[in-house]
Amino acid sequence: MKDVISALDEALQHDELVALATVVDVRGASPAQLGFKMAIWPDGRVVGNVGGGGLEQHVRDAAALALREGRSRLAHYTLREEGPDAVGMACGGEVSVFIDVCQPSARLLIVGGGHLGRPLAEMARLAGWSVQVVDQRPERGTLAELDPSSITPWTYVVIVTETHATDQETLRRVLDSPAAYIGMIGSRRKVRAIFHQLQSEGMSGERLARVRAPIGLDLGGRSPAEIAVAILAEMIQVRHGGSSEPRMLGADGLRSFQQAGPPAA
Repeated sequence: MKDVISALDEALQHDELVALATVVDVRGASPAQLGFKMAIWPDGRVVGNVGGGGLEQHVRDAAALALREGRSRLAHYTLREEGPDAVGMACGGEVSVFIDVCQPSARLLIVGGGHLGRPLAEMARLAGWSVQVVDQRPERGTLAELDPSSITPWTYVVIVTETHATDQETLRRVLDSPAAYIGMIGSRRKVRAIFHQLQSEGMSGERLARVRAPIGLDLGGRSPAEIAVAILAEMIQVRHGGSSEPRMLGADGLRSFQQAGPPAA
């Protein structure tokens, strides 16, 4: 178990995506024991075991799916040759395994520490994001230069510099990075002009289609702080797969609520 925990800790320190499978319930005859653990990487590497044999292969397959979807799950297996959840074993017991997808912490990289970058950085930190701001003026940023090679699949890039030219150059430098999100400030006219210029240089429409521009959800606010809220809201939506739809009950939901009456004591 120590080897598994050490491997998991090292993976997370290096911003690697990994799943931790833990046996959480055992009933009847089984080679698995409560608490058995196995770390599984997207490339198929594993450390530890959950009992071996057909059970372990099924857990590996379930972990691979969980890693692709980015969602943890509870899996149930019967150690029989046939029947629901069967894994082709004759032990006869049942095993439940929790597969926890351990994603590296999201990192926000803001290029431009001006009137938009400042409130966005403050709000993102309050929301628990790791934030870095690229700006040549040290009082406005934490990094003096942009290093595209530092961008990982867990990096959210926000381009809010002070000029059209620097926004365009920054987008050109980060567009082929593995970033989870790339957003750029600007009017629709400005965005179309930048996209047209980059396409004229040979950049494909498919590559440009990943850019969130104009950036942020349409919340209606126009002040720098309100725009920062809209940008952060869009990044949270992308990160967690939200719909951005209001969560209020609405007329139909309110009627159903009223018809159901108060909750039982």
